[in-house]
Amino acid sequence: MDIVQNINESSVPKYRQIVMAIEQAIVNGALKKGDKLPSLNSIKNQHSLSRDTVLMAFSELKIRGIIESKVGKGYYVISEDINVKQRVFLLFDELNAFKEDLYNSFLHTLGTNVQVDIFFHHFNKEMFSKLINDNVGDYSHYVIMPANLKNSQEILRQLPADKVFILDQMHTELNMYPSVHQNFEKDIYSGLLKAITLIEKYKKIILSFSPEIQPMGILSGFKMFCENQGFEYNIITSIKDRVLKKGDLYILLDDKNLIRTIKKIKGQQLILGEEVGIISYNETLLKEILEGGITTISTDFNLMGKRLAEMILAGEYNQVENPNSLIIRKSL
Repeated sequence: MDIVQNINESSVPKYRQIVMAIEQAIVNGALKKGDKLPSLNSIKNQHSLSRDTVLMAFSELKIRGIIESKVGKGYYVISEDINVKQRVFLLFDELNAFKEDLYNSFLHTLGTNVQVDIFFHHFNKEMFSKLINDNVGDYSHYVIMPANLKNSQEILRQLPADKVFILDQMHTELNMYPSVHQNFEKDIYSGLLKAITLIEKYKKIILSFSPEIQPMGILSGFKMFCENQGFEYNIITSIKDRVLKKGDLYILLDDKNLIRTIKKIKGQQLILGEEVGIISYNETLLKEILEGGITTISTDFNLMGKRLAEMILAGEYNQVENPNSLIIRKSL
């Protein structure tokens, strides 16, 4: 049985007629998962088409995750879900509570006809490179969270520039790509400035900062605030072995150090929000109730996911700075 029939001169492009014919063959059961497609050359010769026309049709089906190519063997059906119109490669640095909010918002806004495959590089440049290398040409869009990995632009050049979107951290060398991102330097500076009347009761501000995984913009914005406003400050890499002192205000960028600090406050019988203060980065539901409420500086992760999905659906190629806010609670 011929899978591709009646390719004709019409307003529908010929590559699109091939796609529609294969979709119909899947719907009526002529093609099933695991079946081999007719070869590029057989369709090309049967219908007097160019090889590029047939390859364009197969490439669209491959990007949508309906078929795959096996080197030296041909193309095979791997999914019978022809309703998938776009397929998104989503590369996160890590998964945590607030990024899960981003992910869920992203999926909800994209709707049911878009398939999203999520991967994690865990701040490892080799893993980052491998995941991208292994998936070149397999997706309609590539959403990349580069974190602070250096020279990530060299790896991203393997992907079609018009299919790449940058998420969360934005670097100067990536400014050719559309993005939904945070302005970390501006956000921490403005957040601390809004809280300055509460910050003034503390003697020293301590930032717990890991340069391997955390945005450098936070470090520069923090230093700028303390120096411009005349606050004594210190930068540490972990709270683990630190003895807390009355008058310390801690800015904590990860939840592990947040929990460690709260345990130390209890162990040293200090009073949170009076003798020792905490500002945590990134809002979660838990921080609303933990110890009567933890003050946060945070972007809106639900909005970030929603805005990115809207850009993909609309074919919009802008650079969008996601809004950030300070939420003052008992810990300050």
